[in-house]
Amino acid sequence: MSTLVLEGVNVFDPATNQRRTHVDVCIADGRIAAIGDVPSQFAGARRIRLPGRTLLPGFIDLHVHVVASNTNLGANAAMPNFLAALRTLPILRGMLNRGFTTVRDAGGADFGMCEAVNSGVLWGPRILSSGKALSQTGGHGDFRQRNDKLDDACGCLGRQGAIARVVDGVDAMRLAVREELLKGASQIKVMASGGVASPNDPITNTQYSAEELRAAVQEAEAAGTYVMAHAYTARAIRRAVECGVKCIEHGNLIDEETARLLVERGVAVVPTIATLDRLVEQGPALGFPAESLAKIDGARSVGRRALALLAREGVKVGFGSDMLGELHAFQSDEFAVRAEVVGNVEAIRSATCVAAEITGEAGVRGTVAVGAMADLVVVDGDPVEDISLLLGQGEHIPLVIKSGACMKEAGRLLEPVAE
Repeated sequence: MSTLVLEGVNVFDPATNQRRTHVDVCIADGRIAAIGDVPSQFAGARRIRLPGRTLLPGFIDLHVHVVASNTNLGANAAMPNFLAALRTLPILRGMLNRGFTTVRDAGGADFGMCEAVNSGVLWGPRILSSGKALSQTGGHGDFRQRNDKLDDACGCLGRQGAIARVVDGVDAMRLAVREELLKGASQIKVMASGGVASPNDPITNTQYSAEELRAAVQEAEAAGTYVMAHAYTARAIRRAVECGVKCIEHGNLIDEETARLLVERGVAVVPTIATLDRLVEQGPALGFPAESLAKIDGARSVGRRALALLAREGVKVGFGSDMLGELHAFQSDEFAVRAEVVGNVEAIRSATCVAAEITGEAGVRGTVAVGAMADLVVVDGDPVEDISLLLGQGEHIPLVIKSGACMKEAGRLLEPVAE
């Protein structure tokens, strides 16, 4: 039995809002075995003393694109496959370094990448992959430039760097969902409105017919999973929810009536606010397309207001960063945005226990409790009082544990060892 004792650490469990000071936390075979008194079977366990530090659940980012090493997603898709795959390595390591032990990829990561991480070939957070996101022709996942002659289906299906594939029609949608599930997707992602990063679709557009959206939902539910939908406007969100979608990505232009519908239907939202701030600031220098930059203000200006509305109406809100290219380094900025609007505790909860609820893992992850998976981070100081301790590149996170194994210790990532 692999055992570890974290000695004299302060614990904050976001799932219960309970705080404990100077306690011992025992880990065995990837799970939390005891909190408080150390059982006799841990007499020979490795011990790490952590006085004055705070133990939290490992963070869960519900909206990442680990293959997006270029802010220009069209250029990213055109990258040679091997190069696109190699460029995910520093992105994955950076996420782990910042304390993220699970990420939900919203388009791009494939089964092989997930297996490489799970087997220790790659060092990174556990990945819940959506495979390729599904987009209609001319939709948010179609990065072809306007032209008299369009390449067949945008050539995205076999591209490692493509975050999406183009799919049109009910039958094609059913087949695409089944294919992504067969290839290992944990959930399905559809583009249900226009977006910022794509060249030709205004944010106010709705995308996919109701029949196509329902087909995706039916196929996902038949396989025991759910559909998450990119949607910015209230109209697009309502259409998606009425078709059975269980999680809305972004949602910047939501209104009160639609927020109440989400509560009624038990649908979650994953806002991604900090990425728009960074794209405005650094996007031009990083090659973010001009036509995409022109679309940012319509969503960015209302993002914080939407977050406050969602909190006020009691919508389940998860943490999402959605950073691209060099902006991945600013993943943890989303904590600061959340804290500014809803406070430090809710910001932390969005990336821990609430995120775990959204992925169907409440009580298993996102909590510091006996029996839960030992996905844990240790912070220098108290992030409940000072959220800035979670920002940057993990400078204030000396220890990261994933499934009971130390990934980062004494402030530095360890090296992967394949099984």
